[in-house]
Amino acid sequence: MNREILHIALPAIIANVTIPLLGLLDTAIAGHLGSAAFIGAIAVGSMIFNLVYWNFGFLRMSTSGLTAQTFGKGETAASRRVLKQACLVALAVSLAIIVLQVPLLSLTMWIIDPSAEVRELAVNYYYIVVWGAPPVLVMMAIKGWLLGMQDSKGAMMVSIVVNVLNIIASLIAVYALHMGFTGIAVGTLIAEWLGLAYAGLLVARHLNAMPQGEVVQSSSTQFGAMRFFKVSGDIFIRSFLLMLVNLAVVAIGARSGDLILAANALIQQLNTLFAYFLDGIAFAGEALVGKYYGEANGSRLQLCVRRLFVWAMALTVVFTILYSFPQLIFIILTDERTVIDTAMDYRWWCALLPIAGMAAFVWDGVFIGLTRSRGMLLAVAVASAAFALIYWALPVTMGNHRLWLAFVIYLVLRGIVQTIIWLKLRSNLIIQTRFT
Repeated sequence: MNREILHIALPAIIANVTIPLLGLLDTAIAGHLGSAAFIGAIAVGSMIFNLVYWNFGFLRMSTSGLTAQTFGKGETAASRRVLKQACLVALAVSLAIIVLQVPLLSLTMWIIDPSAEVRELAVNYYYIVVWGAPPVLVMMAIKGWLLGMQDSKGAMMVSIVVNVLNIIASLIAVYALHMGFTGIAVGTLIAEWLGLAYAGLLVARHLNAMPQGEVVQSSSTQFGAMRFFKVSGDIFIRSFLLMLVNLAVVAIGARSGDLILAANALIQQLNTLFAYFLDGIAFAGEALVGKYYGEANGSRLQLCVRRLFVWAMALTVVFTILYSFPQLIFIILTDERTVIDTAMDYRWWCALLPIAGMAAFVWDGVFIGLTRSRGMLLAVAVASAAFALIYWALPVTMGNHRLWLAFVIYLVLRGIVQTIIWLKLRSNLIIQTRFT
């Protein structure tokens, strides 16, 4: 079981690490352009797209869970159908984002309300990167499908190719072509389209290797589509709630001034880095739990869940120690001494983030593999409501500590609620996998 987990998790971790490292590089480039406003603009500009794309995370998660189950059952035609449905939805959503780009920008800027200098930079970033919506969303679906097909290495290569291209293109645009801050956005856009071409080649290789003769009944096709949209609907609402919480973190920081906004951006980069490491474990949960559920193998399913938590706890210990002394990471990200000193005032919140978030991240992978999307939605709904209530109930005199206390409790509650749901689900799942 450990070998199976690592076979999926290690490539997923490698792929995931390239994503926050890209964010770290963008922040580092902006942090050396001479003003804290550049860091804030990267935080705001990136957050706008994160907020939009998070809402459509179901393109990867629904695709991954459903594909893993069809893989376990050996239904290749159903696997192809899931991919087709996800890609068509991705194209439709990306078209809507491009058409509605102006009102989307106005709404997010009104909510975040950054300073005039940060706003101008973030707007320029947005109007360039928004044209990358089609490749970004289609690649979400493709990576979910590859993961469900137990091809974690393929999903890893898509992420690595995109992010390496992004790093190279951004550095060339900023420094060689002297495009300044705009070069970060240009590099991102170029890498996204080139990455989609590479992902398409991987998918074509898989499809050519799959048997083509399997016939799917129309009733099965309809059921598959209904199930895809049911699971996707739950994940969409869940993602929207996640978006609101993360938007609140940025907006509260922005309203506290450019210095707090920049410091919070550094702390969020640490949280993102840990989340992507843990998502590697969660991705293993999606692929393996989904496969075992499709195979109706209850004993392997339960063993997989236990081992996932063992690996996750080991990573949590490492990151908790590392984040207890975050100054070196902050120095790498920026040479603005005032930003570093401000971020260091919140170092113990940095250390608590891995402990608080570990269970939530692992359970997300398990629930996706089982396509138990309603439980994921319930956990985030409870935690999001608690975040809002706790933040507004705490005294204003706590300053920015009030925000991070509420955020840590929010992460803890997600894990607690999902643990309770799992304990109720476990016995029923054992019966279903034995007799399905």
